[in-house]
Amino acid sequence: MRLRRRTTVLAASLALALAAGPLAAPVFARPAGTSAGVRHASPPDAEALRAAIAGLPDADATSALVRVGGTGGAWRGSSGVRDVVSGAPADPDARFRAGSVTKVVTAATVLRLAAEGKVGLGTPVQRYLPGLLSREFKPVTVRQLLDHTSGIQPGDGLGNTFEEQYAHRYDTLTLRQVVASAVAKGPEFDPGTGQHYSNIGYTILALLIEKVTGRPYAAEATRLVLAPAGMRDTYFPGTDPRIAGPHNRGYQAVKKADGTTELVDVTEWNQADRAAAGDMISTAADLERLITSLFRGRIVPRPQLEEMFTVPAGIPGATFSAGLQRGEIDGKVFWLKTGSRPGYNAIAGATRDLSRTLVYSITATDAKGKDMNAVAERVVRAAVR
Repeated sequence: MRLRRRTTVLAASLALALAAGPLAAPVFARPAGTSAGVRHASPPDAEALRAAIAGLPDADATSALVRVGGTGGAWRGSSGVRDVVSGAPADPDARFRAGSVTKVVTAATVLRLAAEGKVGLGTPVQRYLPGLLSREFKPVTVRQLLDHTSGIQPGDGLGNTFEEQYAHRYDTLTLRQVVASAVAKGPEFDPGTGQHYSNIGYTILALLIEKVTGRPYAAEATRLVLAPAGMRDTYFPGTDPRIAGPHNRGYQAVKKADGTTELVDVTEWNQADRAAAGDMISTAADLERLITSLFRGRIVPRPQLEEMFTVPAGIPGATFSAGLQRGEIDGKVFWLKTGSRPGYNAIAGATRDLSRTLVYSITATDAKGKDMNAVAERVVRAAVR
């Protein structure tokens, strides 16, 4: 199956997805020890942020968790419900599916291995994984997998519609099966000549990490990224369809034959085919730790970290780097990653100097839809003021 994918280009349309609900008390704080040379941002606009997530649950979302930080201070808020049956307030510390924000962790893992001399960013992946790609494919470098310029087409999943996907939500599709379906389609373009955002490069990077380390992807990502960042509530579920620990349930709005809409609970879903590309389960606090630790050079050494802030040159319309995406809002450049899985939208990003950071999780009722979630747009606009 080819899931509908929303490629979020902030400079063009603020295409970020999200959702929100009744407000928890916001938290304000002044950051301690701001480094010299870092721009001091204005404080977060608390009134605008409260308004952005007010009124949940609604048709767009059932809950929202938002954290805005930076050199001007911090704001934290939540709204909505934990689930539509009990109506209990949303848990601001809840775990959620982070979707493609997983790619930030995978890219950081590969860059750490590059810093250790175990991976060459300019080395063809065919050298590490001989036989994985057919002879139709020209040499594809590790860097081209990271920045979506490999020319490898997306792999298949389990169905083309929500109904088909939902029926197979407990089934397992292995990474090797996903890659095989992509390879069978042949190249989309020569490596390095275009940029097409998809999961497939990161699916292959998971296999690469396991090959060069001899350890499971999840173990290496935890050792090299999650543990140094202090992400104690983040994990990779494997084939387990559940979200362990406290979480807000996710829903998909589905039109019925009589014209009415019902919310289908999509919280449980086997994400094995998204491993290293979109399977991570995390919290808003942990994603904030990831971004701040990463941008401060505490996870990836500075020479390799530049890869995350480098969009490939000479490719019209390119916005993706290694694990991140460059976007511009009201003249401010942000480096971020969005993610969406059924029932859940997320974002983690910041200006490079960390003068403004933004993390959210929204249980959107059409998380994989092609249009931007209305709550998400409000949150983003309020966060960058």
